[in-house]
Amino acid sequence: MAQLYEAVYCKQLPADYYVRKYNTAYTKVMYTGFLAYDVNNMPVAYYGVIPCFIRYNYKPVLSAQSADTMTHPAHRNKGLFVLLANLTYGLCLKEGIKLVFGFPNQNSLPGLINKLGWLITGRLDRFTIPVTTVPLERLAAKLGVFKGLYKSYTKQVLKKLILTQQGIPAAVFNKEYNGVYRTADYLQYKTYNTTYTVKIHEALVWFKIQNGFIVGDMSGFEDDFDRVIKGLIKLAKKLGLRKLQFQVSPDAKLYVLLKKYNEPIPAFPVIIKDLGSGVDLEGLELTFADIDIF
Repeated sequence: MAQLYEAVYCKQLPADYYVRKYNTAYTKVMYTGFLAYDVNNMPVAYYGVIPCFIRYNYKPVLSAQSADTMTHPAHRNKGLFVLLANLTYGLCLKEGIKLVFGFPNQNSLPGLINKLGWLITGRLDRFTIPVTTVPLERLAAKLGVFKGLYKSYTKQVLKKLILTQQGIPAAVFNKEYNGVYRTADYLQYKTYNTTYTVKIHEALVWFKIQNGFIVGDMSGFEDDFDRVIKGLIKLAKKLGLRKLQFQVSPDAKLYVLLKKYNEPIPAFPVIIKDLGSGVDLEGLELTFADIDIF
């Protein structure tokens, strides 16, 4: 998969990245998908899903997120996307997965809706709060010699702020919460990407640094939201990040509070492929932390 990724995106990933990303042993189901090879035994297409649990009506439902759809440029328009997707859905049923959800980009959406019967059930909207600062992250990206220095600098800034816990668990949500079930095992699994959890006043903030200060999710902010945002802006300034970014569903608690700072723009549709779950997933509380790229 790393080899296929490089052919598709002209970028390299660590050799063990996909091994860790698809190792969802905590669900008892892992490495769920199909690779297609050409006559020379070279990988040319992939479709797969990432098993997880959705908390719905107080119970965990074995589900999966559609992710990493890739087809080699030399093998597109041959029906590989639909073929591998249907094989994967069959595998899901064998493994007990009866619900697949996703956050597709505009390239994948038409095929999923028109050829594979997915349904749009919601959306994530993006809120951006500009930050005035020296763009250290952007400069480090352009001037490769400074990448190592910037990485060391971020570690120094965050050293006293980073919490030992990874992410924000489902335990902080209210009893009516319906969304991705973030158990301790799930949060440990999510360490395949580099993210940070810090405490700003009384709020827990789960974020990553990637073209800005990207907030995956927050909790404990309800009583002091403005103060928390000011604290985040201050931290982003120190890190040389020129924007705070949030992506949340309209049903998330963050949504209404963020509208005070900026009007949102559409980011991702939320879509589902129901394989017989009988679950109505409209109204899920989702944030950017629930996407596989976070």
